[in-house]
Amino acid sequence: MKTSAGGLKKGEFIRYQGEIWMLQKADFYSPGKGSALMKARIKNIITGKNIDYAFKSNEDVETLEVDCLEMQYLYKDAENAYFMDQRTYNQYSLPIGVVGEPVKFLKDGKSYFVYVYDDKALTMRPALSVKLKIVETDAAIKGDTVSGGKKPAKVETGVTVMVPLFVKVGDLITVNPETGEYGERVKE
Repeated sequence: MKTSAGGLKKGEFIRYQGEIWMLQKADFYSPGKGSALMKARIKNIITGKNIDYAFKSNEDVETLEVDCLEMQYLYKDAENAYFMDQRTYNQYSLPIGVVGEPVKFLKDGKSYFVYVYDDKALTMRPALSVKLKIVETDAAIKGDTVSGGKKPAKVETGVTVMVPLFVKVGDLITVNPETGEYGERVKE
């Protein structure tokens, strides 16, 4: 569907140079002279490459109708992460490079949102935070209360995260899957 570039919004998918891109940022800019521009940061869905591009506000851009479906994460291999649409039982694969850092924090059987276009998975929408159980870490030493001290801890997905000194094995914590940073300790 063709639309004016002046109406683009963050999160929309467009076809640019024959490939599918997602708008990461879109700012309307009107210089004193000349026509208005839509300054956009777009991300190539296949390569993950980000570029900045200025569309003329009256330029026609092809927007795509992309579905965001809740799917169950099944497993990953060396190249892909696999998801299943629980309504249709169709399975979709996404290259690990497209998923990015959040692939390290995906839990088998949990639900995640996957963008699908033309019956092909494009990318996934990472959660803001994930709850993970600590399976391995050093024990806290009494009196070891240095403010802001951190130690490594292995979580149930096998990834090591830096956590505060008071966190112990069996604790449930939140982690930002895009950065891998500890959020907080939570209850079940």
